[in-house]
Amino acid sequence: MNEYYILIIPALIMGTFSRVTMMKSDYRQYPTYPKGYLAHFTLGFIAAGLGAIALPALIEKEFSAITFLALGAQHFRDVRGMERQSLDNIEITEMVPRGTAYIEDIAKTFEARNYMAIITALVTSVIVYIAIVFSIQSYIAVFIGVLGGLGTHFFIKNLIRGKEIGDIAEVKEAEISFDGPMLKINGVFIMNVGFEESRNIFLKKGLAVEIIPKDDNAIAYLSNIGQRQAIQHNAANQLGIRKDVDEPDFTPIARRNSDNGNIVMGIVLMRPNINALIDVVKKTPLLESSKQKPLDSITNLKYRENKI
Repeated sequence: MNEYYILIIPALIMGTFSRVTMMKSDYRQYPTYPKGYLAHFTLGFIAAGLGAIALPALIEKEFSAITFLALGAQHFRDVRGMERQSLDNIEITEMVPRGTAYIEDIAKTFEARNYMAIITALVTSVIVYIAIVFSIQSYIAVFIGVLGGLGTHFFIKNLIRGKEIGDIAEVKEAEISFDGPMLKINGVFIMNVGFEESRNIFLKKGLAVEIIPKDDNAIAYLSNIGQRQAIQHNAANQLGIRKDVDEPDFTPIARRNSDNGNIVMGIVLMRPNINALIDVVKKTPLLESSKQKPLDSITNLKYRENKI
């Protein structure tokens, strides 16, 4: 299959490139560095190789080689489980836990990125092959294939990019107050803060936000407990929470206003900055597990159309 190197090598490079550009260490810890980089680079290279050899195998009628794609898909599902287990194991070390829904969303992201490497490599090889079939010079065919691979990469990257809280809701500063020992944010009871010193710290250094859904679908999204846990974790993890393991009073809690579906959350940060808090909340990803669309249900559509 020496003659297929012109298909395999550009596809392998583009598939690996697609995975490498999606590797970054950030507050979500995927991947951690440097060991995580090595592991995910290797997996991305393997995924790219699977996509690169698929077309030559079909051309040569080596249909048994296609089974490697199925095995690869199974392996990448195992990667999801591996990442889920890894994050579950360190969950107890987090001052404010991510929650199972956030962990599952991160694990799915790992899996999807490997599939993106396979598809990018496969599309690159297909475009190069078609260009050669139409008697286009080899170097031009490779150039066209690389462009096609880049286009595929950015298309899929945009496709799998999820929405953020800021896309479905407004986030505004809220007021912290106390009714006796009960912490209130914009009139919503949050929790009992027993120590007077803790109440004073909340009043002096505490910040609060109110998340106002834009429609009924957004209300359903934000009612998800896992989504609210993700908001709490992001705020504490990125901005630095004033809390230690034996200070439960300062654990941020996002509560739902049952009258209108708004979410309120208070937090005591190391360096209070309301604009930073609002920005972090807006940029919290909308978890797949929280996505619900009650407005699109048959019952809702029928009642809206008939104005009943």
